[in-house]
Amino acid sequence: MGNEHIKGRKKCASFFNFLSTEEMNRVTYLFLMLSWTCVTAMAQHQLETYPAPEGAALNDDFDVAVRIPGGEWKHVDTYAFKVDEVVNYRHTERLTSVATFDFEGQVEVRVKSKTGPVATSRVRPLSYQIQTQTADSTLAFTLSQPRNISVEVNGDIYRNLQLFACPMDANKPKKKKMKNLIYFAPGIHQLQGDSLHIPSGTTVYLAGGAVLKGFLSTYGNDDIRICGRGIVDPGRHEGVMVRYSRNVEVDGIITTQMPVGGSENVRITNCKVISWYGWGDGFNVFASNKVYYDQVFARTSDDCSTIYCTRKGYHGGCKDIMVRNAVYWADVAHPIMIGLHGDIEKNEVIEHVVYDQVDILDQAEYQVDYQGCIGINNGDNILVRDVTFQHIRIENMRKGMLFNFRVCFNKKYCTAPGRGIENVTLRDISYQGEGERMSVMAGYNEERSIKNIRFENFLYNGKVISDDMPEKPKWYKTSDMANLFIGEHVGEVTFSR
Repeated sequence: MGNEHIKGRKKCASFFNFLSTEEMNRVTYLFLMLSWTCVTAMAQHQLETYPAPEGAALNDDFDVAVRIPGGEWKHVDTYAFKVDEVVNYRHTERLTSVATFDFEGQVEVRVKSKTGPVATSRVRPLSYQIQTQTADSTLAFTLSQPRNISVEVNGDIYRNLQLFACPMDANKPKKKKMKNLIYFAPGIHQLQGDSLHIPSGTTVYLAGGAVLKGFLSTYGNDDIRICGRGIVDPGRHEGVMVRYSRNVEVDGIITTQMPVGGSENVRITNCKVISWYGWGDGFNVFASNKVYYDQVFARTSDDCSTIYCTRKGYHGGCKDIMVRNAVYWADVAHPIMIGLHGDIEKNEVIEHVVYDQVDILDQAEYQVDYQGCIGINNGDNILVRDVTFQHIRIENMRKGMLFNFRVCFNKKYCTAPGRGIENVTLRDISYQGEGERMSVMAGYNEERSIKNIRFENFLYNGKVISDDMPEKPKWYKTSDMANLFIGEHVGEVTFSR
């Protein structure tokens, strides 16, 4: 065998001897390019899964596996989370499934339903256009970028799978023991006193497969990072609380609620919240400035995203709030809610707010006062101005309305009406559904009014709603074409293509 190997090398050398220098250079170049392409292709595809710790609450409705195309399948554990279903006006706990993994490049996903054959399936948001292949009790699909999605079989939106396909974790510490680092390894950790108050200048890292029992708080401290791929499980409580702090970053965490109050320069990315109990708002902003969200998911038993002024001990208005790439699912109340709470003596202002690239999967609210996928309910002498909602896709809802813009006096939560709503742009809003209630836009009086509301390219069940749309009778309001009631003390509402 050794001589044959030498003969093979001689033949190879003889072959190259016949090549000219130019041909040799070309072969070398092609070989290097092929090698570089193979290495690059391998580097582009990465995948990491995180086994659940022993003792964690799991759900066996689904068997989930992922792989790099052509590679080995890797099992993904599914956690049991609670969500809220309103049955006969009563809140009812339901168990749902949550799974997560990290990847880069492309990944194939296989989901087996262990509750029976799959007659129908869908992956939402629908705007992602993720196509599934189904065989008996298994469905499969491919992802080419990080997504927070709901996998639903046979129309069941409660026994579904929330699948969080995240980017590779860039925040992993190089060492587990470093100055100003609090590291939680995979496993279940019970916080002493049920809470951890994080000192200034500290990074808290939760590894994938870590479940933290209790809640995290930044109370009064600055320059803090909370990151990783772990779960913060506080029970019926906020999981991560950014309170009276500056320069805070939260990335990659799954928990119940994540309020920001009395704070400035806060960045929340790739975070997910799921709640099931009363007052289970998702991402609250109270009296804070310069708060930025990106790649977030909320399925909540109250409002998914709110912006309020003085409330819960936080004081002041709100300015410079940005939300991008969000998925909202409100089992109760609003997906988006702005206004309502403030200090009537301070004449507070909410301004310079942008919601961009948002998918609203559902609203299920029986109380008319609290309906509205996009809500601005303005009370307590607050002025809301300079707000942009753009590239927002609203799917069919169970119970609710698209828009609820009101300068109102809600005596249950306010001690005065709001001062007004002005300069709101709604750009590239689309809705596809049926059975939604009529949307509402109404001021309080001449001094407390709504003005300068601009709809641009509003797509309502496949039709662009515009002041010059040919099918609109001349004696109709444009808003009539979109099931939107515009009441008293509302001026300068325009619809353009």
